[in-house]
Amino acid sequence: MAQKTIDLCNKAAELNYSDKLRHGNIIELPSEGRLVVSGDLHGHRKNFKRIAAFADLANNPDTYLVFQEILHGGKDEPHSGCLSFLLFFDILKLKLKFPEQVQLVMGNHDTAIVTDSDVMKGGKEMNEAFKYSLRQCFEDDFEEVNETIKEYLLSQPLAVKTTSGIWVSHSIPGDQHISDFDHEVFDRELFPDDLLRGEPAYLLTWGRRHSQEKQDEFAKALGIKIFILGHQKQDTGFSKIGENLIILTSEHNHGCLMALDIARCYTIDELIECIVPLASVEV
Repeated sequence: MAQKTIDLCNKAAELNYSDKLRHGNIIELPSEGRLVVSGDLHGHRKNFKRIAAFADLANNPDTYLVFQEILHGGKDEPHSGCLSFLLFFDILKLKLKFPEQVQLVMGNHDTAIVTDSDVMKGGKEMNEAFKYSLRQCFEDDFEEVNETIKEYLLSQPLAVKTTSGIWVSHSIPGDQHISDFDHEVFDRELFPDDLLRGEPAYLLTWGRRHSQEKQDEFAKALGIKIFILGHQKQDTGFSKIGENLIILTSEHNHGCLMALDIARCYTIDELIECIVPLASVEV
């Protein structure tokens, strides 16, 4: 089992690096097709099944499906463990089956795993819980499997972008970091140190509570119109922040996805109409 898992992570990482849609650390989608975006998943297997059923990639080769924040959360195992890696491996298998259609963007919990930093969720330190269950599952192979997961997470793109001005990433930097953000991180090779606190990949994935002024500034710098993000908790499944930012979540029973026509230019209110409650998707 360990070698199959190691091979799975390595193959998925190779696909990330060799993706013809990837330019630096951004996936630039074709000018036509359908984009399906999920919010934070955090181990929620039933919602993963709903998202996959909705996208129906086998019958929709022009559909692109974006996942984020898969690890940390979901069904706990005894002794306060975390089994979210089982869902993560299933999504990597989907990536191998549909390599260009399935995209996983880096999230803040991913940065915590790569840098072995503490990260809390629901009152629990998730990295310890994650490593506990991973060790229970892989025993003597734990260290090699854990390192291979880290290598995969580092291979992920930071964002997905459409020609119509939609930007999908886990978050954007907080207001205090927008003006001096290092945009070179989008164009160069990522290293583990880029994911440490205060470094660009960390700032991109951990930012919260954005003002309209700074959203506009960052959108202008990126050459985009509207942000679709995750990261911030949404009890109703989504929220509209100002004039150009939508936050999605997919990790609970009120979770949502968004499905849009890549070629179309949307207003933010039109994008809100593209949100689909996951509870409405039959599996």
